[in-house]
Amino acid sequence: MLEDLTAAGPLRAFLISADEAFVRQVQGIWPDTCIQWMVFDRAGAAVEQLFSDPPALLVSDAQLPDMTGDALVTLVKSENVYSQVAVVLCLPNEALHAGRDWSTLEADDFVLLPFEQEEFKARIELTLARMTRTLDANPLTRLPGNTTIIQFIKDNIEKRRDFALGYVDLDNFKAFNDKYGFLRGDEALMMAARVIVNTVRSFPGGMNFVGHVGGDDFVFALPLDTVEAACRRLIARFDAIVPSFYDAEDRERGSIVSNDRRGEVQTFPLMSVSIAVVCNRDGSLGHYAEASAIASQLKKKAKENFASCFVIDQRAG
Repeated sequence: MLEDLTAAGPLRAFLISADEAFVRQVQGIWPDTCIQWMVFDRAGAAVEQLFSDPPALLVSDAQLPDMTGDALVTLVKSENVYSQVAVVLCLPNEALHAGRDWSTLEADDFVLLPFEQEEFKARIELTLARMTRTLDANPLTRLPGNTTIIQFIKDNIEKRRDFALGYVDLDNFKAFNDKYGFLRGDEALMMAARVIVNTVRSFPGGMNFVGHVGGDDFVFALPLDTVEAACRRLIARFDAIVPSFYDAEDRERGSIVSNDRRGEVQTFPLMSVSIAVVCNRDGSLGHYAEASAIASQLKKKAKENFASCFVIDQRAG
């Protein structure tokens, strides 16, 4: 729902059309508390405003007095810094049967005119949700990023759902990355992401989620009664695969020689995985920050063990 995307305040949107009846129809769909429309009857004025203060959403008629809708969309999307603006183009109904090359349309979605209100509303909300997911996704693993992770945790805490959050950290990843380089470091992160995703998916239940906080930090969610088994399975799979990422000499020795954060030569074990599990049972978590604080404490405990391990917060039962 659009209300979820506008929790921090109304969404700024541009509506570009010289058709006054169409403008009134669009403006009547959502209350001002959800979307605040800035209306333009020409593309030029909208582009000038967009380049100085871009909106989250742009809805444009296909035919404008000074520019075609297609040209406007191309102009906006050709600038990388503005490509994050969600753009919906409103086309005449006959455009669907005109044999056009749809692969050249750079809009994020289109609506056929005259539109049916519920379809228009659904397309706009779907476009905004899709853009939010795309922008938030980690560029390497394509897993949901911080915005989605925080919203997922907040939603489930507010709904008082029972669930377990696993915060995953790769130990000794920096040493591996420093010695073998960023490309092999990225391969190791992709391996970790696949192991976590495949492990979480192997357990039934609706509470299945994986996100990538950034770097070598991941988070997953599972039902309380499956999280311990999931941690054991995740560790077993990770430990079985990770030696293959090292050269034969390091693999046989079970360690690598690299510089630590102070630049001093140190011997580092092979990568391992630490998992801190925070439990929400019967509404024991009050807010997202509480979950994060507990996880930070548990991670310190988990990292006391040089081998892969997990720690579950027993205070929540």
